Amino acid sequence: MRPLNSQFPDDALSTLDAFIKQAKKTRVFRRAQAVRHVVAGQTVKATSETFNFTNSALRKWVKRFAQEGPHGLLDRPRPGRPRTVTDAIEACIHHLFEQDPLAHGARSSQWNCRELSQAVAQHTGVVLHRDTIRVALKKRA
Repeated sequence: MRPLNSQFPDDALSTLDAFIKQAKKTRVFRRAQAVRHVVAGQTVKATSETFNFTNSALRKWVKRFAQEGPHGLLDRPRPGRPRTVTDAIEACIHHLFEQDPLAHGARSSQWNCRELSQAVAQHTGVVLHRDTIRVALKKRA
């Protein structure tokens, strides 16, 4: 097994303890805990078995912590398709949902997802499928 060549600052354990207390995402919390075990002197192999990480993944997180500090443990942006429903469009959906549907050309006094989708398209110019509207409304409930 290759030895770890990472050098940690003297306050690495206290930095990790503070970071663990502030971590909001479970993935980041577990990474920080595992890296803390390695910084405290546990072997990578034992720690990876304890936290159910692969050795290579744990080595990567330890290396990132040594180079970048606690911010190296955060998720990095991933490539992919950008979100269709931005925060502004989601706010528009909820704003329209709270209004009277008849004022926006709906056929009944209660919104359905298809008519709400049409109203959102008129206001924002973005055409959304009715299932996308349903998901956005369900997220807020």
